[in-house]
Amino acid sequence: MTITNTPSTATGLEVKPLGPPSAEPLSGEILVRSRVDFTNEERTVVSGIWESDPGSSRWEFLTRGEIIHVISGHMTVQRDGEDPVEVTAGTTAYFPIGWCGTWTVHETLRKVYVVFKS
Repeated sequence: MTITNTPSTATGLEVKPLGPPSAEPLSGEILVRSRVDFTNEERTVVSGIWESDPGSSRWEFLTRGEIIHVISGHMTVQRDGEDPVEVTAGTTAYFPIGWCGTWTVHETLRKVYVVFKS
């Protein structure tokens, strides 16, 4: 089976506040919208579309990692103890298992994500 999507025009995203276990908001409530498009039987790989309103949040990838490709928007990510990195439309970013830091979404961000667990 081949699964495809068009993330820039995707619909059917579920709206909910950002919160554990994904991340901890640091700047008040942050609304996110998401849709899972693929998961393997063991749920060690999950992929879909995710969108976030502006705000800052704390992320700790202790048991999973994530690869993202930003479709639209802009954010700054800063791994603990490292310099901030700008992430904009067209950027792919890798968050390995063990990555901890903050994401600051400056402009509504839409991404395609792949979460992986060991």
